[in-house]
Amino acid sequence: MSLNASGIFLSAVLDRPVISQGGRELGTLSDVAMSPGDPLPVVHHILVKTKGGVRRVAWPDLALFNQVVVSLKGEPELLPELPEPESEVLMRRDILDKQIVDVDGAKVVRVNDLKLSLGGGNLCLAAVDVGFRGILRRLGYLKAWDLLGGMLHRRLAPKEIDWLLVQPLGDNLSQLTLTVTRDKLSDLHPADLANIIAQLPHQNVSAVIHSLDMEAAGEAIGEMEPEVSSRVLAQLESSHAADVLEEMPPDEAADVLAELSDEKAQELLSHMDPEDAEKVQELLEHEDDSAGGLMNNEFLFVTPDATAADALRQVRLLAAEIDTIYYVYVLDAEERLQGVVSLKRLLTAEGPEPVAELMSRNPKTVQVDSGQEDVLELVVQYKLAAVPVLDEQERMAGIVSADDIIEQFLPFALRWKQYKATRKF
Repeated sequence: MSLNASGIFLSAVLDRPVISQGGRELGTLSDVAMSPGDPLPVVHHILVKTKGGVRRVAWPDLALFNQVVVSLKGEPELLPELPEPESEVLMRRDILDKQIVDVDGAKVVRVNDLKLSLGGGNLCLAAVDVGFRGILRRLGYLKAWDLLGGMLHRRLAPKEIDWLLVQPLGDNLSQLTLTVTRDKLSDLHPADLANIIAQLPHQNVSAVIHSLDMEAAGEAIGEMEPEVSSRVLAQLESSHAADVLEEMPPDEAADVLAELSDEKAQELLSHMDPEDAEKVQELLEHEDDSAGGLMNNEFLFVTPDATAADALRQVRLLAAEIDTIYYVYVLDAEERLQGVVSLKRLLTAEGPEPVAELMSRNPKTVQVDSGQEDVLELVVQYKLAAVPVLDEQERMAGIVSADDIIEQFLPFALRWKQYKATRKF
């Protein structure tokens, strides 16, 4: 078998002439089929496009296989023709131009070429080329580019991923990911993970999210814009989407559901834990541009007779379940706000000290129907990490974090900055 010691790329042999032992041209190589191997997949047969249709030729019946020509060991009439397998896996059809999740780059990359190499007497699929060299090779410009790069001392580096690090997420290898992603995806920053999921084709989203734990999936979807995250959740089974929503802070879950139809939102709520669903449903009843529409109704609170030690125990007990912990709020039996204690103040207090002696009284608050500008004003003026929100009966309904309110106004601030930069005064 004629093959370069360093291997050969699929693009170099596709559409090359296929000839018989006597030199008669039979057609062109249209695709290469592979079968499982240990450790790499091996070429099982090739597909030859002829005037009469497509003929399958077994790998052992090939004499030459290179970028110039592919030849048979005998005449085609004397070689057995393989039937079409039920689940044929083809390199060109099923792998080339498909997408792979690149964890290190926090992005989705495309398979631009496939690298084949000899191993154990078989031709194996060794690696996938996801770099610009693969594109140039397929266009026929790689040699010219390398020549120019050599003259300029700026050679284009190869970017290949070993096939051992690639695995299918679906049937017939139509969806690919890196094997390391099942361990490393959950370790990515939620914003990077959100970026990956948002780039995935529709048919890949469910498989990737299924490979994540629910907490990581919830954090990632919470990083997306609500209209994007709602589209992502709409691609999941309702029970799975509900599981993801339960891992999100109620305010973020409400933002996502608000982008869905009422019917779909209620369907997902019905699959959620009743307590979680009630919190989200409560937030959906407020106007989007109000403090109530922006607040999170999960917060830490204690009664006035609690001690600093009691409050810290409450923090440890519920910290994993609550998204924002800046303050512990002191509520009376009617859930009315009596005061607020910062986490720093609790950590530096003596354990037996009553929170009533530690708390700041008359904290700054807003109403559920207050405008977002009112919340921003308090955050900026008093440097608050979170603002309490009170309902019509002056009971505490939730909090708006500084991060959430600033995020609402940041796009406007950036647009204003760009506007001023373009003006000539």
